[in-house]
Amino acid sequence: MTDQSTYNGPQRVLSGIQPTGNLHLGNYLGALKKFTDLETAGWEGLYCVVDLHAITVPQDPALLADQTRQIAAAMMASGLDPDKSTIFVQSSVRAHTELAWIFNCVARMGWLEKMTQFKDKSGKDAERSSVGLFDYPVLQAADILVYKATHVPVGEDQKQHLELSRNIASRFNQQFNAPNFFPQPEPLIEGPGARIMSLKDGTKKMSKSDPAENSRINLIDDADTIARKIKKSKTDTQGDMPESVEAMEGRPEVANLIGIYAALAGTSDEAVIGEFGGKGFGTFKPALADLAVNHLAPITDEMRRLLADPAEIDRALVKGAEKANALAEPIIEDVRKTVGFWQV
Repeated sequence: MTDQSTYNGPQRVLSGIQPTGNLHLGNYLGALKKFTDLETAGWEGLYCVVDLHAITVPQDPALLADQTRQIAAAMMASGLDPDKSTIFVQSSVRAHTELAWIFNCVARMGWLEKMTQFKDKSGKDAERSSVGLFDYPVLQAADILVYKATHVPVGEDQKQHLELSRNIASRFNQQFNAPNFFPQPEPLIEGPGARIMSLKDGTKKMSKSDPAENSRINLIDDADTIARKIKKSKTDTQGDMPESVEAMEGRPEVANLIGIYAALAGTSDEAVIGEFGGKGFGTFKPALADLAVNHLAPITDEMRRLLADPAEIDRALVKGAEKANALAEPIIEDVRKTVGFWQV
């Protein structure tokens, strides 16, 4: 494969969120907060609402546009600045789908058949699933590489898809004798909050699709709801808070609550245990609830303000689409030439 160090283009971050369901604390700590931290650190970032990915499973067309605005509102409410980062809707940049088709002719069936997420999402009805659900990792590679993004903030469950993007980039470069045309995108997974688990089951990831409302804290929840959900969150019967990181082992729900506190406070699990180790959950849970409310309340308020003014959201998305298209079009034009397509 082409080594990242030989690619001399700009360092650029890309990530996307599907417009399905309400965003929750896991989305915020695992993605949105990381986006704003990257912006603060000076990264050039593109953050898209991936509506093309959303329709790999049935969606209500009457709701999709509003759900798209909700994700964009959450991005901006979390701190992303449309003047500093590029916030846009995936389908508004046609180069994504054009590059995805070209990559379909570069990728190999065997690569896609190894993707574990398709097996997880399709279950026993794989043959009834859409081709898009099987093929969406290729579109994901196009999302990244149409901007020649060099870094992608991902969770552990997405590392396999990023590896596919690297394979596709390498194969394209080799197949069309274009060394270093596409970079090898690298994962950004370090830091707290990379994987937030359900408040009801510490072995399962916090999910928008979980039918148990108390399993997650939604970004639109009010202060009382947040406090109530944390109060009712599952712990265990092993007594008080652990007094060491090693003592968290085998206590997934407790480890999850400690991780949430650490991520919201911008500290470490060790520091949280240093403050609360040996104390009862009657002390820790109210402190966690206060921290969560204080951190999330401004985001919730700003998100609600934006959703009450969809025209403001749309203006930001139009601006973002213009910026994204300006980046993507020269790259896709070079791809056409590299592939050998007829040019006027």
